Amino acid sequence: MHGVVKRFGSVVAVNGLNLEVPAGLCYGLLGPNGAGKSTAMRILTGQALAEAGTIEVLGHRLPEESKLARARMGVCPQESNLDVDLRVRDVLSVFARLYRVPAAERTEAVQRALALAGLQERALDRAVTLSGGMQRRLLIARALIHEPELVLLDEPTVGLDPQVRHELWSLVVSLRDAGATILMSTHYIEEA
Repeated sequence: MHGVVKRFGSVVAVNGLNLEVPAGLCYGLLGPNGAGKSTAMRILTGQALAEAGTIEVLGHRLPEESKLARARMGVCPQESNLDVDLRVRDVLSVFARLYRVPAAERTEAVQRALALAGLQERALDRAVTLSGGMQRRLLIARALIHEPELVLLDEPTVGLDPQVRHELWSLVVSLRDAGATILMSTHYIEEA
């Protein structure tokens, strides 16, 4: 991102943002609520359009090539958007199809994501029965189902108790150690 600007009416949400995240690193966007972190994430996923500046994600220029860029990234939104009526396994299966994981590899991809999130024992439970921390882990597993090159985590620990926050940080560290590029927004200075 270079010189990115986004306004909502008279409110400037993002003002001249320059951001480059080197491959294989975990990079944090730190700022208070309302600082534009989530807006920057939405711009990177093509869900919001910048009014000025240039955006390139994984070699794809946005917004022209948003679809190509999104296929290579995994996104964990700040607010849960899980289909809570689905079983945990089915949430992952649906997204494996959406991300075009080959049919012959889907079962393995789902099992791998369940293991990464520590949700193997809950695979047949409905998402609505999961605790907030488990739902957050499911959102992250869903974002990773297709082994993306870039993972965007928008305030993944908001509202979680310290133990669950620690568990999620362990998951983020394991992703980074596996070579994933991670961009995470937070307003917790100790997480940045």
